[in-house]
Amino acid sequence: MSRLQLALNVRNLEAAIAHYSKLFDAAPAKIRPGYANFAIENPPLKLVLIENPEATDSINHLGVEVQSVDEVRAEHDRITNTGLSTWVEGETTCCYAVQDKFWVEGGDHRYEVYTVLADADQMKNTPKVADVRSAEVCCAPTPQPVKIAVRAEV
Repeated sequence: MSRLQLALNVRNLEAAIAHYSKLFDAAPAKIRPGYANFAIENPPLKLVLIENPEATDSINHLGVEVQSVDEVRAEHDRITNTGLSTWVEGETTCCYAVQDKFWVEGGDHRYEVYTVLADADQMKNTPKVADVRSAEVCCAPTPQPVKIAVRAEV
């Protein structure tokens, strides 16, 4: 079963856990420092709460969780064939889980398509070079460099 992922920035993790537990009549599937997630069956939703009191937007990122690496690859092929830009991370640690994933940018938000391979003791891999566009996004990839042709004026 695939499900939509909604990752929210929250000011107070404990208060957010209490609120969403009542809202969805569900207990968190995972709680870690500054992080919690719910695996809600109805509606099929992976709700991720990231304690980030200084965030300027309540949405951290969006995504689709699928069941296997084969599904990640199939979705990557499908989306790439539409002409949308993607960044493949492959096997990486994010949100206290080892995941196989890729990201799509567009529609004013970044979306990830991923599968969870295993639990992890850390929130994410060693930080990469800072990217102003991903500063508030949990585990966002470092975008690939883009070559821009510049025409010299004579």
